[in-house]
Amino acid sequence: MTAADHYSGPMIWGIIVVLGIGTFLLRYSFIGLIGSRPLPAWALRYLRYTAVAVLPGLVAPLVLWPQAAEGSGADPARLLAAGATVAVGIATRNTLAAILGGFATLYLALWLI
Repeated sequence: MTAADHYSGPMIWGIIVVLGIGTFLLRYSFIGLIGSRPLPAWALRYLRYTAVAVLPGLVAPLVLWPQAAEGSGADPARLLAAGATVAVGIATRNTLAAILGGFATLYLALWLI
């Protein structure tokens, strides 16, 4: 059974509208209410690490439980590519070089394995 079997069309649209309103209110709380005031130094210091914290959270599931392995376990090619990306990023301090190094490693490893 799919989700469509349990929920009617209007109920699904209601869920989408409620989630949209919740997302708007959450974002408005930062942008609309305190957007015109300067943030304290401690908040700005922590906000610098947002991308560094979010990107690994998005990439890690794709590396550890990839669709290519049907979610059953880590794929050696993707682990090698992730390691190469980190190594090139640390060595060069260049985001584009890290991405290209990981890209090249992934495709070379997929071809070899």
